[in-house]
Parts: sequence; C-alpha cells; structure tokens
Amino acid sequence: MQQNHSDLSKQTKNCWWYSFFDTWGPVSLTVLLYFGIRHFIAEARYIPSGSMLPGLKVNDRLIVEKLSLRKRAPSRGEIVVFNSPYSFDKKLIAERKTKLPSKFKCSFITFPLISWIPSLSDRACDAYIKRVIAVGGDRLLINAKGATVLNGKLIDEPYVEYFCSKKAEFNLCHQINTTVPRGYVFVLGDNRANSWDSRFWPAGGFLPEKEIIGKATWRFWPISRFGKPD
Repeated sequence: MQQNHSDLSKQTKNCWWYSFFDTWGPVSLTVLLYFGIRHFIAEARYIPSGSMLPGLKVNDRLIVEKLSLRKRAPSRGEIVVFNSPYSFDKKLIAERKTKLPSKFKCSFITFPLISWIPSLSDRACDAYIKRVIAVGGDRLLINAKGATVLNGKLIDEPYVEYFCSKKAEFNLCHQINTTVPRGYVFVLGDNRANSWDSRFWPAGGFLPEKEIIGKATWRFWPISRFGKPD
C-alpha cells in the first residue's frame, strides 16, 4: 500500500522529535533537576576568603541547606549564607552604574563553569557566609576588639581566635552599640580582624532575613575535615 505525503511528513517529524529527545532530554532533565534542587533544597558552596577562620578555611566546600529557614527565623550562632550586600544595601545599590541583575541572570552567572568567566561576574550576584550574632530585638554591643555583649551579657565565642589588635597597622574594628530591628539579623565573620560584615555595610549593617539563602550544615571537602562546621 502506498503511503501519502502527509503520512511520510508525520513520520519524519516524529523521528526528528524522538532523536532530539533521546539526545537532549536527559541533559535538559538534569539541568532542571539541578536548578530545582539548588533553588529549593540545598546547594554546594565554597569558601572564597578567610573571613570565617579558623573554623572555615579558604576553599572549604559546604552543603547549604535551604528548607529549615523557610519555616523559622535564623538562630544566634548559626552559620548562614546570604545574598551579597551589593544586592540589598541601599547605599551600595545607589553607587551602581547599572541596574541590579535579575534573579534569573544571577542564577545563570553563578552556574558552575559560567561563574569562572570574569566578564560576566556581578558583585550583586555573590553570596556571603557569616555567623548570626544577634536577631531582631537584641541589644548588641561590639567592642574595639571584636568581642560581643548581647543583651547585657558577654558572649562566650570559642570559635573566634582572631580578635582585633590595637597594634595592627590597619585596625578595622570599632565599637558598635545598637538594637537589631525585627525581621533582621546581625552577622559577623569569625575572623573578627578581617571580615567585611554587618559592622561595615554602609546603610546600617542589618541583614534582612529574607536575603538569607540557607544555613551551612555540612563540610564535605576536604575529606580530612569532613563534618559539621563549628
């Protein structure tokens, strides 16, 4: 029986579709799963600086879990990863020469491999990691050494070894006396002598809870220090 032109055209289209799906279907599904898991559940991050020394070292790899902080506010002492101050600090935004990138653009820029292209980078798309020291309603005093007094009580901070020294040539530490607004937290790096944190952001230094991406729950690299971050 002779097939007509319409039947042959349909078969050709079907073959093309099956071929395309066999080739790109698994790749597309993998990418969608990656973005879905990364956005809603957890993602891997690395430590780019020494601001969390000695507990977290440069190039440590961490799992950042995102589910728990969707249901509750962050707690004092938790290590959190959050959007760059360049994306929410009003004074830093006012200094920009271009408009803020969209969330989609930031997701693209920070995608593995693409994130290594310097020309595509934007500081507003970066992520920071610090420790929550105070939450909304807390009265906080930070002395010139970098030690903290919370609601009138000096905090025991065994994770801090590098306090500020008056003998240092460039001493960035200074005294702060403030009350944290509701819906915000105050974050510090464990390396008090070398951390760009809530003490220095130009618009006031409070981190909006909604800018927190998740909390650091597990260090998976290097293997020699595998486990929960302190």
